[in-house]
Amino acid sequence: MKHYESKIQSYCVEWFKISYPKLALNLFAVPNGGVRSKRTALILKREGVVSGVSDLILLVPNKNWHGLCIEMKYGANKQTANQKAFEKAVHQVGYKYVVIRSLDEFIDTITNYLDTKSKILSN
Repeated sequence: MKHYESKIQSYCVEWFKISYPKLALNLFAVPNGGVRSKRTALILKREGVVSGVSDLILLVPNKNWHGLCIEMKYGANKQTANQKAFEKAVHQVGYKYVVIRSLDEFIDTITNYLDTKSKILSN
């Protein structure tokens, strides 16, 4: 993930923790990117790291979806082939997938997603 994407993602996660403290542990990052040694990459692959997995995952169901997968992009950056394949795979089994490019877009997406009355938020 590029530096700008990382910065936007950090702002998004911080906003989420403040706005939804009861759900803070349900939103997490998947550290698939970054430069690693060949040995570390091999270990991670054996452990189940999959190329293309979204940057953030929100494990909160709503009326329509089992959870939300969030891919962070900056500017005109596009999804990779592996990211598109992951999007298709999770969508087919009932997860929503979105590409987010700003904090405002993240806030709107999360607000709308959680507004579709999650059972967890009702309690």
